[in-house]
Amino acid sequence: MTQSSEQAARNAERRRNPHLREMVDELLATIRVAANRDLWSTEERAQCEADMARIMENVRQQALGGRRV
Repeated sequence: MTQSSEQAARNAERRRNPHLREMVDELLATIRVAANRDLWSTEERAQCEADMARIMENVRQQALGGRRV
């Protein structure tokens, strides 16, 4: 298969699943709307970043079998 025919095959596969296409379109629309505004205050962003750091620390510990990193 040439590169263009491989691309055409991938495009055809994506179009066979209308539910997936609809979900992706909705996600992209949401991202486009959100790109032009700040959705979180400075405090909310700081809290979310702290929460994510705590969660990722827990994930790392679990991935290493409970050993501290």
